[in-house]
Amino acid sequence: MPFQPPTRPHSANPLAALPAAPTFSRAASPTRETDWEDAWDSSSDKEDHDEPGTGNGAPSRRRTGDDRISSSTSSGVAASTSWSSGFQHVEPPDSSSPPVIVRPILSSAKTCTEGASLPAPGLVMAAKAPGAKLPPGGAWELVDGAEAEPVVAIPVEKVGAEAVREDVEDVLRADPLQLLSSLSISAPPTPTSVLPPSNFPFLAPTSASGSSSSRQTLNPDRNGSSTQTLKAPPRKELDRKRSVRTERRRERFAKALKGRAEDGGGVDLAELRRLAWSGTPSEVRPIVWQLLLNYLPLPTQPRLTTLSRKRKEYSQLVDQYFARGIAGLDQQIWHQIEIDVPRTRPGAPLWSCLTAQRSLERILYVWAIRHPASGYVQGINDLVCPFFQVFLSAYIDTDPELFDVTHLPPSVLSAIEADTFWCLSKLLDGIQDNYISQQPGIQRLVKRMSELVKRIDAPLSAHFEDQGVEFLQFAFRWMNCLLMREMSVKCTIRMWDTYLAEGTDAFSQFHLYVCSALLVKYSERLREMDFQEMIIFLQRLPTDLWTDHDVELLLSEAYVLKTVWQGAENHFANLAQSNGGNFGMLGR
Repeated sequence: MPFQPPTRPHSANPLAALPAAPTFSRAASPTRETDWEDAWDSSSDKEDHDEPGTGNGAPSRRRTGDDRISSSTSSGVAASTSWSSGFQHVEPPDSSSPPVIVRPILSSAKTCTEGASLPAPGLVMAAKAPGAKLPPGGAWELVDGAEAEPVVAIPVEKVGAEAVREDVEDVLRADPLQLLSSLSISAPPTPTSVLPPSNFPFLAPTSASGSSSSRQTLNPDRNGSSTQTLKAPPRKELDRKRSVRTERRRERFAKALKGRAEDGGGVDLAELRRLAWSGTPSEVRPIVWQLLLNYLPLPTQPRLTTLSRKRKEYSQLVDQYFARGIAGLDQQIWHQIEIDVPRTRPGAPLWSCLTAQRSLERILYVWAIRHPASGYVQGINDLVCPFFQVFLSAYIDTDPELFDVTHLPPSVLSAIEADTFWCLSKLLDGIQDNYISQQPGIQRLVKRMSELVKRIDAPLSAHFEDQGVEFLQFAFRWMNCLLMREMSVKCTIRMWDTYLAEGTDAFSQFHLYVCSALLVKYSERLREMDFQEMIIFLQRLPTDLWTDHDVELLLSEAYVLKTVWQGAENHFANLAQSNGGNFGMLGR
């Protein structure tokens, strides 16, 4: 067995130890010189001249690549160090005498005390002990405690009964808007700078208290003009400003939801839409969505009565349709629902729970029976998930996607199911032609998207035509499932904040511009692909790591497209001849 070289002095793994003995045993199996040719990965070593041999005048042996191994001396010491790159290089042992490892002495390095137990991997230790020496297991430099980032323990997510709120019954029976008192704060005024406000985030006004860490100064340059020198405020100050900004945003939502006393406490819907366009705080999202969908009444007085009546009505529908059990259901509709429900959000603990799947089945079946023109269509099951998770979040203190709904009281689960059903019905009422026979709504949207992309990105449209790519091959699913299979549920929820703020037709009209902006985002990459690569790419977009910030950028691009192109029929006038008499994306 060839002899293994020792561990590098600065190994990334602090637990990687060198051999206890400082010498190589002669009893080891013979080592071929070729086994030592690539002993170290020395790609960072410098290329310089060969070092001449010493003692007996023997020249240094031939190098391989950038590997620098010095020649042995006549006394038999077969190792020397090239410390310019931080690597230790060792000659293969010869037959005359066992080699000795020469370990460099790092006088300035801070290490743990010799003989002390090594810490667990990933921990940061402060070098406070004087006279620290190199540990026997290989050196690893310790960071000063003031410079080291603290090790933050990742809390374990609550997924069971401990995640259910203590006041869950109060949330269920009380007016939802009565729970907004916790959102109001009395924050001190945000400190402002004497400098004029800037349009750039990195030139935002900071505290004018005179602190050197946050002071802004004007320094004249060589031409006599003033330049702005900024010093970033401390991390604690930034966190405080973010916290105050977040709290003030929640306070504005609370103010809009409470309305004005002279109006009888009714919700200011216009202000609520304006605020929700940029995203809704998770604490008030269940209430905001119900209001924007016109499920929760705006006036205060009929609110509780309406909620109680709608939840009771849904319960009666379930009892009516499921009274005779599974055998009494429409088997054609039920069979397709039974197939699709287990496929909904695979891998998510919430939707792997049988109780949640039973709720989803009831919601889909009741909706399909009440809408015979369309019935159940694949893809509607995906649209249930955002509503269910948002309304579930009002009763628990953890991520809804990780929660086990079997720990909820039956009355709470029934209320969540009813609210989800009625809000889903409100949503689908605006896009029902997407799910009737032949799905003409989706066909129309895909056609409009094709014509819009031809205007905003002609090279990409031409590349699609050259490769034979049809928009229907990938955009049909984008329209049918509202991009839910291209993004996570969390990103979808953020996107729906804006959709609901846009109005009832946003899930068809504004969604068209969102899909177009998403396609154009990857234009450069798509133009370098052939047909097969494009189809695979468009069916598996690299959006797995998207956050709310990425969604907001996409929504901003879509809003620009909508502002420019919506209603601009003259831009599509010359498409009439090439489209066989059709007048572009907007028609006649």
